[in-house]
Amino acid sequence: MALSVSSAKLSTDDKVHEAFVFPKFVVMGHRGFGMNMLQSPDEKMKSIKENSILSFNVAADFPIDFVEFDVQVTRDGCPVIFHDNFIFTQEQGVNIEKRVTEMALREFISYGPQKDGENVNPMFRKTKDGRIFQWKVTKDDPLCTLKDAFVKVKRSQGFNIELKFDDNIVYGEEELRQTLENILKVVDEHAENRPIIFSSFHPDAALLIRKLQMSYPVFFLTNGGSEIYADVRRNSLDEAIKICQEGGLQGIVSEVKAILRTPNAITRVKDSKLSLISYGQLNNVVEVVYLQYLMGVEGVIVDMVMEISEAVASIEVRKEEDDEEVDGRKCLILSGEESKEVRISNDDAIGFLTKFVPKTT
Repeated sequence: MALSVSSAKLSTDDKVHEAFVFPKFVVMGHRGFGMNMLQSPDEKMKSIKENSILSFNVAADFPIDFVEFDVQVTRDGCPVIFHDNFIFTQEQGVNIEKRVTEMALREFISYGPQKDGENVNPMFRKTKDGRIFQWKVTKDDPLCTLKDAFVKVKRSQGFNIELKFDDNIVYGEEELRQTLENILKVVDEHAENRPIIFSSFHPDAALLIRKLQMSYPVFFLTNGGSEIYADVRRNSLDEAIKICQEGGLQGIVSEVKAILRTPNAITRVKDSKLSLISYGQLNNVVEVVYLQYLMGVEGVIVDMVMEISEAVASIEVRKEEDDEEVDGRKCLILSGEESKEVRISNDDAIGFLTKFVPKTT
């Protein structure tokens, strides 16, 4: 069941630093029904075109609260949904890369399958290690705009709109402002009562979108030090907390490994009156998601939408208020026809979770 409409919209009378709390543990579909890993032997990672209307609506058929997707703005000012900075195609057998933000909308939507069934301009994707794969998935779908998503995706489905910027470009404030205003124009015209949150890895974009609007929560995205950037604000959970406090943001979206390496950061986030959700491939492991719940993380962004959403939906939590011997929660985990009762303390949870993450030197 999706979140209630009011749960992801702030009152315009709210104080800047007022805490935002999700009413329940939330599950968000990463780029809809999951991102595409074209190099993966796992067919699940290339079943449905990511960041597409089809992907969003398939994800919405499962008990999730939001779909997460990436928004960029074309040269002619249209917000479109696409993750990578470049679209790769072939012209006369030669690989060509084209920056999304330097294309007009008409050119952008000409790549990949078309509404009439044609596929004139094939798409390819370049992996981090430099390999290029043709963008082939079991169920393809045309590229889409942000407006398309508002109009064509089930209205009860929440949107986590990631404001996408290139890490290798230095953006001026006016350029950021113009991009964000183009996005907000579409949101203002089409959001109606849909639950929405904004998120971004770009510190200045996250701070500016908060200044430009006070209706929807803003979350700062961080990998918590898994990679090091010239902008120190991106390099730790503590820096993320500082940004949120200084800019009146509502929460943090952290790479799950950063949370597992520094589980005490959850307390610091909570003490700062911030919400905390996580992303990353470990969120496709049911046990990791479940134990994050026990530790106080408020939600997860996942690729395995069916498996994780159904597992989370089947959890019944029962607190034992009068049991002084146990510092934790007693839970009944239901999976298919099997069920088992487990008792896990916070210390047990932390010990289990840290096994998934290599120690830093």
